[in-house]
Amino acid sequence: MLLEKIKTSGLSHLSYLIGSGGKAAIIDPRRDCECYVEMARAEGLEITHIFETHRNEDLVSGAPILRDLTGARVLHGPNSVGTVEYAETALQGDEFEIGQLKIRVLETPGHTDDHLAFVLHDTAYPDGPVGVFTGDALFVGDVGRTDFYPDRKREVAGLLYDSLQKIMALGDQVILYPAHGAGSVCGSGMAEREFSTLGHERANNPRLQFESRDAFIDFKVEENHYQPPYFRLMERLNLEGGDPAPRVMRPKRLSLSELGDIDVDHRVDVREPLAFASGHLPGSMNLPVGMISAFAGWFIREGDNVALVASDEDQLEAAMTHLVRIALDNIEGGYVGVVPAAAQGKAMRTIPMIGTDEVERRLESDERDWTLLDVRDADERAQNAIEGSEHIYVGELNERYRKLDPAQHYTLMCASGMRATVAAGWLASRGFEKLDVYLGSMGAWKAAHD
Repeated sequence: MLLEKIKTSGLSHLSYLIGSGGKAAIIDPRRDCECYVEMARAEGLEITHIFETHRNEDLVSGAPILRDLTGARVLHGPNSVGTVEYAETALQGDEFEIGQLKIRVLETPGHTDDHLAFVLHDTAYPDGPVGVFTGDALFVGDVGRTDFYPDRKREVAGLLYDSLQKIMALGDQVILYPAHGAGSVCGSGMAEREFSTLGHERANNPRLQFESRDAFIDFKVEENHYQPPYFRLMERLNLEGGDPAPRVMRPKRLSLSELGDIDVDHRVDVREPLAFASGHLPGSMNLPVGMISAFAGWFIREGDNVALVASDEDQLEAAMTHLVRIALDNIEGGYVGVVPAAAQGKAMRTIPMIGTDEVERRLESDERDWTLLDVRDADERAQNAIEGSEHIYVGELNERYRKLDPAQHYTLMCASGMRATVAAGWLASRGFEKLDVYLGSMGAWKAAHD
């Protein structure tokens, strides 16, 4: 028996390869899916089944592409918003054999209506299941979000509660295999580790500690989640079936003059925030490589074309890979070398950093043309906020920037300054000039006032 976890960085997406007796199955494959074929062939396995726990909102499914590569059957749940054109429907109690392994289907709606869990049995050891692939229903330390059906809030939260009871009834010995780890937009309370059992979650997962179904529902309907615009694109593609990823995950190399001449919707600087703030090409926005999966889908829309600016070729490749996984494929090219550009006399834009003393001085002087703008999420701000600051979540600046006054001076803050630099870069790319970032942000503020 073989069971391999494949982690997709940025998205914190977890997919799985299981195999036995020369056969293999993939659970929740990503778009760039050749890796599964290579892994299976290296073990002498043929991929015969592809199981999808649900229609993903945060990444393009690789199931239709992998099906075309392998001829495998794709199994997906019922009750989806539309027909999943590339899949067969799997129902509660259906069973599938992979060598000596057996996969049994549980219908587990709540996160989405079509959600399934796949229970793993080893037929050589018949005393109950050994694992369960829970998709976005149950995570290590958290459970799935239930905000995708705003007109049915209490109903879908109740459905998730019932689905969790069904999963937990499999037994404490069962190993948990979720579809995401910490850092995913699909949950905010996931543990850093990616291994657990149902017994451990029963004892320690705070979302499984509610005394009643109603208490669980009350909690879930009050949760705050954000839905970036690209979720709608993912939902559509994961019904129709997305196209294969580009074979080459490195953008065309651009010279400085070509970068200046090319007509694009966005010039995206993927360097680290402090490097961007120290000097960047005018008109650029900042999406550090490690933050692309979380925030690109807020600012880059379907069909927008992009030029990338990076420190090196590897950074360009990583940035393109992250963008392709959420179907933002229109990458016209990439430029490496902001410092050499400055050395050639190219004008640079900077975003100053300020500290706690300066923030305090401005707050105390009540400067009317200055705003301290907190771009953390609503839950973070509810825990602690600086009196006198205003709040707009960083992602929602994609549209709400239009209501801001470009003549006003804005200091951007978050928890540490990372998201604040993304926010400042976006505003700068939209023509705002009076900008700076509170370096250390809430962390520095708390350190100075504790």
